[in-house]
Amino acid sequence: QVQLVESGGGLVQPGGSLRLSCVASGIGFGDYAMGWYRQAPGKLRELVANINMYGSTNYADSVRGRFTISRDNAKNTVYLQMNSLKTEDTAVYYCNSRRGIISRWGQGTQVTVSS
Repeated sequence: QVQLVESGGGLVQPGGSLRLSCVASGIGFGDYAMGWYRQAPGKLRELVANINMYGSTNYADSVRGRFTISRDNAKNTVYLQMNSLKTEDTAVYYCNSRRGIISRWGQGTQVTVSS
């Protein structure tokens, strides 16, 4: 059974930092591209960042230079380091695994940026 379990969300002040983690089970983690998406209230889910099986990364323009995605294949874990957080980063953040047409999602973790 495939599971993606996110953690690390919470409430943080503008300018603060958080690190999200997503632990995968039931998949050959090293063979999958991994990504972080987010969905704010009333908005569509959008890509934040992804990392392929070779370690190449891609970022949304809105987070480039502030967020860093990384993966640890030995721990079946993908991370999202979020720095210089802004109120507009408030959303539910979802972990995604993808291989070909097979795409799976975690349950999401809430990130709230507010003073």
